[in-house]
Amino acid sequence: MPKTIPCFQVDAFTRSPFAGNPAAVCPLDKWLDDSLMQAIAAENALSETAFFVRSEDGYELRWFTPVCEVDLCGHATLASAFVARECLGDRSATIRFQSKSGELRASVDGDALVLDFPRVDAVAIEPFDALAMALGRPPIAVSRNYKAFVACYESSEQVRALTPDMLQIMGLNVRAVMVTARGTGIDHDVDFVSRFFAPRAGIDEDPVTGSAHCTLAPLWAARLGKTQLLARQVSKRTGEMTCTVTDDRVRLRGHAVLVKKGDFLLP
Repeated sequence: MPKTIPCFQVDAFTRSPFAGNPAAVCPLDKWLDDSLMQAIAAENALSETAFFVRSEDGYELRWFTPVCEVDLCGHATLASAFVARECLGDRSATIRFQSKSGELRASVDGDALVLDFPRVDAVAIEPFDALAMALGRPPIAVSRNYKAFVACYESSEQVRALTPDMLQIMGLNVRAVMVTARGTGIDHDVDFVSRFFAPRAGIDEDPVTGSAHCTLAPLWAARLGKTQLLARQVSKRTGEMTCTVTDDRVRLRGHAVLVKKGDFLLP
């Protein structure tokens, strides 16, 4: 019989199936070769596949896009915590993950999970033509963190209407571009909206990006003068989370739902 590993598909940052951001989660007894995990992620063809291995005080966790390993992923961490709890029976009050971004924690809050992530601030820079051309509309303000540009717009309608040129975004020499605006119009019920483009990582548009809110939430907390914010990512699938900002951490509260489970047959 061929060796198998379990694989779960979870829609994260949503209460409903076929919305939010789908992630594959593969619990392992021990680590596979990196090339095999990358091949599994490519086969899944989702923005991220998470792999975790049990450790003394929780789990070691890694994430792969279809083309590369990444150092932080929010929705696949939420999905991993959901799988550990709901599918594998882990009833720890706090589920701890060791990752390339340090320790990440997930705790239960009613019917939701709360992720405790590192805060990643962005620094304001001057808007520049190449970014405006790539996005198809000049932003009113631009900032950047260590791996992404953040382009701010006047309204959520402008963010929703953007049709970026992915080839031009790939030429910007950053891993990703976030676009954001205050919640207006049909999004008046949230504090801010966003979209996330990462063609260099094999993801033209990520449906709901938890890690982006480690930067977006502090930005909007400073602008709006509040530390708890409701965020909506306005991709085609759409997803929501509540963000709580502290001096060095961001807590992301969201829901998840299991949509598929099965086994991978390994070569």
